[in-house]
Amino acid sequence: MRDYAKLVPTFWTGDTGKAIRKRGPEGVVVALYLMSSPTSNMLGLYYQPVLYMAHETGLGIQGASEGLRYCIEEGFCLYDEATEFVWVKEMASFQIGKGLKANDNRCLGIQRDYNSLPDNPFLGMFFERYQADFNMRNRRGNEGASQPLSSQEQEQEQEQEQEKESSLRSESSPQLALTGDTTPPPADPRVKRQERIRQIAVDAQAAFNAKLAKPNGELARCTVLNKPRVKAVEKALPTVVQLCEQLFGDKRVTPQFWDLYFETAADDDFSSGRGPYHAPHENWRPDFLYLLREEVIAKLADKALSEVAS
Repeated sequence: MRDYAKLVPTFWTGDTGKAIRKRGPEGVVVALYLMSSPTSNMLGLYYQPVLYMAHETGLGIQGASEGLRYCIEEGFCLYDEATEFVWVKEMASFQIGKGLKANDNRCLGIQRDYNSLPDNPFLGMFFERYQADFNMRNRRGNEGASQPLSSQEQEQEQEQEQEKESSLRSESSPQLALTGDTTPPPADPRVKRQERIRQIAVDAQAAFNAKLAKPNGELARCTVLNKPRVKAVEKALPTVVQLCEQLFGDKRVTPQFWDLYFETAADDDFSSGRGPYHAPHENWRPDFLYLLREEVIAKLADKALSEVAS
């Protein structure tokens, strides 16, 4: 979650802001929310379920959907229902600026953040809009072409190919075989970290489904462990690691933590899906992503630890 977000005063006086305001208050609330959403980033291109929007704005599903439609129709943003990604078209220029110099360190950070985004339909359009302003080089997204890999993925593939070639050479070279050195090449720490995060996400998914999902629980199962969900686990790790050290005296995140955490959530009426949920949120229910938010984890941990202390 970002610590802060910029809201430019010209939103109220510009053509787009005025047009949204004429459509009704729902559009204004959604527009302001999209510029400061807990899931947002400085690029304005991010994962944003309408359910979260409905709950956190207080508009409910109908109001949030209507407000989002106003924002789309007035050119403020684009939204893809399949990936649940939103692109607030001018947000990067408001949050970062325009016309950055090529040696500005922010350009590298922008390209890195762009490279790390999950696949969505707006990657190519974002590049075309901001290539000149941010001196971007690696374009993602396509119209019928194969998807280019991010720079990190390219590096990993190249390094993996090099490791394979090295392994083949060692097997076929008599000189290397005579040395008796069978030590494998060192693993790429970035690949190892991603594998570890993936395993932690698998453990979390299993515990969530066991403790909270139907038929024994009230919530929908987490059946697909996609990039946004793995990324949510990664974002939660600072809080999770802190709790593991406090509870178990060890910073390693084990399945035991997730079992304990989701058991705590199952004992909480709001987090478990038992409710009650008051209008306009009567149709809203927590899900895997919601329960992985650091503020939700911390709140449930505080509640559980205070009950133990008392």
